[in-house]
This record gives sequence, C-alpha cells and structure tokens, in this order.
Amino acid sequence: MTPPGTPAQYFDEMYARAEDPWSFETRWYEQRKHELTVACLPRRRYRSAFEPGCSTGMLTRRLAQRCDRLLAVDIAAAAVTSARQRLADQAHVRVERMAVPDEWPAADARFDLVVLSELGYYPDDAGLDLLTARTVDSLEPGGTLVAVHWRPAVAEHARGGDDVHRLLGDLDGLARTAHHEEADFLLDVFLRVPPAATSVAQAEGLR
Repeated sequence: MTPPGTPAQYFDEMYARAEDPWSFETRWYEQRKHELTVACLPRRRYRSAFEPGCSTGMLTRRLAQRCDRLLAVDIAAAAVTSARQRLADQAHVRVERMAVPDEWPAADARFDLVVLSELGYYPDDAGLDLLTARTVDSLEPGGTLVAVHWRPAVAEHARGGDDVHRLLGDLDGLARTAHHEEADFLLDVFLRVPPAATSVAQAEGLR
C-alpha cells in the first residue's frame, strides 16, 4: 500500500503548539547540521536559490550569505511569518507561502541551487515523484541540489530519509558529488548533468 502523505494540518498544529516546534533555534544538533549543509555547497556564490520547506528560516539565514537571490517557501503560515521576521533585513531574500510540490515557482524559473532539507519524507509517492521531477527541471545545467534528511523512523513520515536519498541517487539528470552519513541524518550534494560533474578542485583548475 502506498503510504499517505503528511497532511498540511499536521504542520499548522505543530506551529500552533510552539513557535519553533523542531527547536531549530536552540538545539546544537540543528545548528551543526545547518552549518554542515552550507559548508558542503561546492560554489562560493549562487545566483538564484530555492529552499522549499524553509520552516522558521534558520537554515535560510545561513544560505542567504551565499546567494544573490533566495526564494524560501513553506506550507505553514506561522512558519512563513517567523521566517519573514528573521530575514527582514535581507532584501535579496523572498519568503512566500507555498504548498510544494503541487505549487511551484513559475514554469520559467531556473535556479543554480535547490535545497531539500527535511522535506522528502512528507509527500506520498506521487508527491515525491513530482517534487523530484520539478526540482531537477528547475535546476540549471551544472546547478547544485543539496538534500538533508533525518534517518530514524517517524510516525508522521511517509518514508525514511534513507529512502529519499536512495531515490535521488537513482534519478536521471543528477550526479552525486558529496555524501555525508551519520546515524541521525544523511547529507548529499548532487549536480545537474550535463555538463559532466566536476569536483570543487577541478572547477578551480587544481587537477
């Protein structure tokens, strides 16, 4: 049986109980994971980035330092309000309410960075297929996809983080260039191919 996706009401209820339901602001685990996510970006600077599922904007704040433009979206109105407040001093960052993957930036929007952080286990199978297809289609040639997901089982998740990363690794049009694995989470970096994927050293002519 295909597992059901997590309903939007779940997120509204989480934010109704707490302004920061996953303790992004206070947990060292989350702070360290966000720092690792940004540290794994293979480019020094990105022209246009997209972060679906931005929550309260803690990772968004770090990504903003590496991007000329950044669109961050979330399904929960409370999360969008919080993220907008946190990013209010960042004129190049736009925070919107959007129910991905059914809603998506304009069809002609192209990004050189997409960050899927703690998102892929919420949609049902059809929703995940749509999410990954739209992600790949939105990436410019050579663009970067960073995926980060919690590994232990969660009742409200349609699948585990390992399943999400296994699916991403099998997609046409993506080449994995970095892999970080811990007991708690997986972090993978992919490049949109063609052109052929190059390492950070190769991109700087070191080999």
